[in-house]
Amino acid sequence: MMKKLLYIALAGMALVQLQACSTTPVGGEAGGPGTLDRRTAGAVIGDQEIEIRSKNRLRDAFPIKVANGIASTSYNRQLLLTGQVPDEATRARASEVVQGIPELRAVLNELSVSGGASLTSKANDTSITGQVKTRLLRDDRVPGTQIKVVTETGVVYLMGLVNRAEAAAATEVARTTSGVAKVVVLFEYLD
Repeated sequence: MMKKLLYIALAGMALVQLQACSTTPVGGEAGGPGTLDRRTAGAVIGDQEIEIRSKNRLRDAFPIKVANGIASTSYNRQLLLTGQVPDEATRARASEVVQGIPELRAVLNELSVSGGASLTSKANDTSITGQVKTRLLRDDRVPGTQIKVVTETGVVYLMGLVNRAEAAAATEVARTTSGVAKVVVLFEYLD
């Protein structure tokens, strides 16, 4: 039953992505300043599938409290794990649990060994992510719609397909945003 629901959800996401393709360039013709995503449509759908499978595997492998403390973000078939886990063994095990997901190219394990984040910390992270995204969208040097921003306890993770000048500008924008403790650059470079 779970597998059937997964296929239905993926089919629905694929339809949404295909509808967007009629007005938004994706893949080979992508890359101009107005482009919403430099990944191919297949990579976008693949990333959504990777995130769903990762969350399911983590939920099956760990108690609900631990699994809920782990966030999975996939971009261009690279999976970023963020959040808090109780010990180093759980941190290492999380990478092992998601490693075998089809089409996954790399696991970027940024889990921290600590107590769970407070509601205040989570609200602060949401605010920081919003501020960074807004500033990226306003900066002409940066393809803001093509950069994924994830914030965990004040640490901002930047993912995307960018050239080196865009990466430097995006890193500067994130680094100078109020409340950001650290910026971790996980970009893939086009040049």
